Amino acid sequence: MASQAYTFLQGNFAPVDQEVTVTELRVEGSIPDSLQGRYVRTGPNPIGAAGANYHWFAGSGMLHGVRLDGGRALWYRNRWVRSPEVTAALGEPAVPLADGGIFPGLGNTNIVQHAGSLWALMETSLPYEISPELDTLRSWNFGGELPWGINAHPKFDPAKGEMHVLAYGFAEPYVLYHLIDASGQLVRTEPIAVGGPVMVHDMGLTESKVVVFDLPVLFNLELAMAGTPLPFAWDPTYTPRIGVMPRTGTGADTVWVELDDPCYVYHPLNAYDDGDQVVIDLVVHPRAFDDDEFHDPSQGTPTLHRWTVDLVAGRVNDEVIDDRGQEFPRGDERIASKRHRYGYSLANSSLEALGGIGANATTSLLKHDLEIGTTIERPFGPGLIGSEFVFVPAGESAGEDEGYLMGFAYDKVRDASDLLILDAHDFGGPPVASVHLPVRVPQGFHGNWIPDQLLS
Repeated sequence: MASQAYTFLQGNFAPVDQEVTVTELRVEGSIPDSLQGRYVRTGPNPIGAAGANYHWFAGSGMLHGVRLDGGRALWYRNRWVRSPEVTAALGEPAVPLADGGIFPGLGNTNIVQHAGSLWALMETSLPYEISPELDTLRSWNFGGELPWGINAHPKFDPAKGEMHVLAYGFAEPYVLYHLIDASGQLVRTEPIAVGGPVMVHDMGLTESKVVVFDLPVLFNLELAMAGTPLPFAWDPTYTPRIGVMPRTGTGADTVWVELDDPCYVYHPLNAYDDGDQVVIDLVVHPRAFDDDEFHDPSQGTPTLHRWTVDLVAGRVNDEVIDDRGQEFPRGDERIASKRHRYGYSLANSSLEALGGIGANATTSLLKHDLEIGTTIERPFGPGLIGSEFVFVPAGESAGEDEGYLMGFAYDKVRDASDLLILDAHDFGGPPVASVHLPVRVPQGFHGNWIPDQLLS
């Protein structure tokens, strides 16, 4: 692999240097009338010259959004999240910052909707509130104490409208669980003692339980003192465990179950209760941050697994669902924490493929039917490099898998990007619509479809 800094500054990893607003967008196909809202994704986009040790995970956040309404694409906007480093670089007044978080965030990892607002997230920091036009309003602590901020992957209870989220820090108990109610108020915090200062990027949530990943990627003080942007390292001696805490209980009620083999999990697809068991579908990396020279965030092939956690027997059954390299698993958020049938993920072979680097770089989308055990692969086609795709239901009464898959794809020939809308049922067919953007959207992390009615 090329050196890390070089890889993360070339191809479609390379940052863009301007904020734009485009209101004349060319569309191929037909945008469904039911899609009234905006697709917004965030990702790293360093402002100014990136240093020699630049890491993809540590770039300034930039939001990219497309507004759809009445079968039309009304605008594309990209905006830097106004972190302190961005406002300083642009010579702008700082946005209001609430108390909390270990560091001021960059907002580069995820953007979610909660309590009528958009929130740009990065772990160990507070979220930034974002306007519907993608302007940064403030950082916020939901009216409570978030000393370690929150991580980038909250889970939402579709029935209650609650936001469940973890935070991790560098002092005991190392992990905090926070509950934020439907009105956007922090109402509960529970400390959860883990074995060390682990990176807890994501979590699981069922109708009755919170799932914690206690895995061997740990904060490393020597790396931090040396100025490493992501001071975490693989520790093969650390005991890998999964913790299950009752949603009505405390951290002391967490049941810990050891895994047979060390691994790392960035992203679960979904989790649900099954009697005395918890079932979690997730992408498993054999190792992570186990690369002294380049500090690569993954080693080995990440594959889709099903972990069945038997809380009575104290063991985890590990079943490989699909052994192709993949990441960014998503499902139907309306049934999050409940038994699901379908999942969708991005297949890729390497970081270079994600960046469209090299003549043969390619990506494809995978659709998993977890009930009958099949997977369909949909190549994006020559010169198109995909990213995370999200599921959007066709309507309020639509069933699981009845709707669209939506995400950005980079077109190497045009050196620009498209917003693709695919029919989840006609998975291998042509896009329902392609919104052609006149600019490039760099490869980023996570986004969501936000219907207009969910924003205040």
